[in-house]
Amino acid sequence: MRLSAAQIALIIQGKIEGNPDASVETFGKIEEAREGQLTFLANPKYEDHLYTTEASVVIVNASQELRQSVKTTLIRVPDAYSAFATLLAKYQEIQNQQMVGIQQPSYISDKAKMGNHVFIGAFSYISENVHIGNNVKIFPHVYLGPSVIIGDNTILYPGVRIYHSCKIGANVAIHAGTVIGGDGFGFAPQSDGTFKKVPQIGNVVVEDNVEIGSNATIDRATIGSTIIKKGAKLDNLIQIAHNAEIGENTVIAAQSGISGSTKIGNNVMMGGQAGIVGHISIADGTRINAQSGVTKSVKTPNAALSGSPAFDYTSTLRSQAIFRNLPELEKRISDLEQVIKQLLAEKESIS
Repeated sequence: MRLSAAQIALIIQGKIEGNPDASVETFGKIEEAREGQLTFLANPKYEDHLYTTEASVVIVNASQELRQSVKTTLIRVPDAYSAFATLLAKYQEIQNQQMVGIQQPSYISDKAKMGNHVFIGAFSYISENVHIGNNVKIFPHVYLGPSVIIGDNTILYPGVRIYHSCKIGANVAIHAGTVIGGDGFGFAPQSDGTFKKVPQIGNVVVEDNVEIGSNATIDRATIGSTIIKKGAKLDNLIQIAHNAEIGENTVIAAQSGISGSTKIGNNVMMGGQAGIVGHISIADGTRINAQSGVTKSVKTPNAALSGSPAFDYTSTLRSQAIFRNLPELEKRISDLEQVIKQLLAEKESIS
């Protein structure tokens, strides 16, 4: 797809400096881009590349000051990174619109219902009573269990598995290998030391505008629903247990784990490999540092936590500073003990 600088500026509401007819076909990194490619500059660390790049068009912040002349066409916007993301989304949307039809071999139940402009990749399995909305793109090897609902404009990448009765909203992206609706980890201990499986008869509800990374697992509820609320963004390799709730616009990084029945508020940010125990709640706006372990409810909004067990982030930093200085502190205490002994000895000799 070829676009001129003028067309790009119209899409991202930018101001052109240079040749409005400069055209691009692909994207590239600013340090590697060639003629005919589009790139962007948002991080000041890469500014030097702005003066040497071969890219035909560069998106920059409106506040970007030039230290020397450039040979490329600039498009100034309030936020270059956000504008570049908007353009990539538009590019992807155009590509997806070209994907329509049903590849073979595939199995589609005659009781399934599909909207308009749907794409179903080869080797997919669509069970009975599945409802698929308009403009849905289902890549190869996807499995949809009985009574699954998929909202408009949702994309299911290769190998996604969605078990029976789960509901996926509109404008959702679920990446390769993710499993939605597997059984929650529910087992009742028995008197003889064995464990009896507790049937998991609930489902998973993923609301609109959610993105879920590759190889994540979201377990179905024992009763009721495990819920991923609208706008949440989940990274790769995340485990969310039964009956958990993830709040609106919450972001969770890779390899994190959420235990059963935990309620996470809106606009929470979790770093990689963070873990949260079950049956607690996390207040809106909480920030949880990477590899932190949260063992009790967080009731104060916008708190920042770190460590395992996790506690106030600022206190954690002070504790870490003290820990690093322990050898020196030990020596100082030893020296003080010697001084005290000497003073006591002098006092006894005087008396």
